[in-house]
Amino acid sequence: MRPPLRAVALLAATAALVAACDSGDDWSQPRPAPSAVGTLGPGFVDPVAKPAPEATITPRPGSWAGVHPPEDYRVVLLTAGDDKPTKALVTAVKEWADDEHVDLRTIVVDNPHDTVPRIAKAMEMGPDLIVSAGNDLIDALALVTPNHLDEKFLVVGAELAEPTHNVTAVDWDGASFRGEGLGMSSTYDPDTFTSERCAAAIRAGVAAVLNDLTGIVVWL
Repeated sequence: MRPPLRAVALLAATAALVAACDSGDDWSQPRPAPSAVGTLGPGFVDPVAKPAPEATITPRPGSWAGVHPPEDYRVVLLTAGDDKPTKALVTAVKEWADDEHVDLRTIVVDNPHDTVPRIAKAMEMGPDLIVSAGNDLIDALALVTPNHLDEKFLVVGAELAEPTHNVTAVDWDGASFRGEGLGMSSTYDPDTFTSERCAAAIRAGVAAVLNDLTGIVVWL
């Protein structure tokens, strides 16, 4: 005898719920802190002297190439602005995530009044790392990050004026925006946001974070 249609529907819904809970889309379950796959090359940082808080390091080009995130590394890309530099950074982060099999989710801030709530939303999702792309996020990040020291942030193409130990930045000549209160750097140059530079920024920054070199500026 065939089971009632209602019972079939209930079984199907239960199976779907179980599958969803078992899928890689669920970030609600705790797990051990992620570790780097591979090691930093010579010249990334002085191996006998860890950088001081808020220090700037200038790693040897390519010294981060041997470091990769673990598979399914959970990253939220937080982005604001439609200017050319921001678009270049967003493209680089998405291409990196695809290459490295990162579990990437994106939050776009369309309204400046929503910036702090959207940062809060990113934290609520439970990522391993929040990556920020866009100068419009800097002031809000400076406000939020000191109050959430257990969350790891990576700012690419800009930096916070006084970062706490949970905020790492990747910068270069032409990209050192530090907030509206300080104004735009006189060396700011949108043309320096090349695809190669942006790709290096996300890779070098993640390499630093995965090796607990945080609260610093990585200068390319």
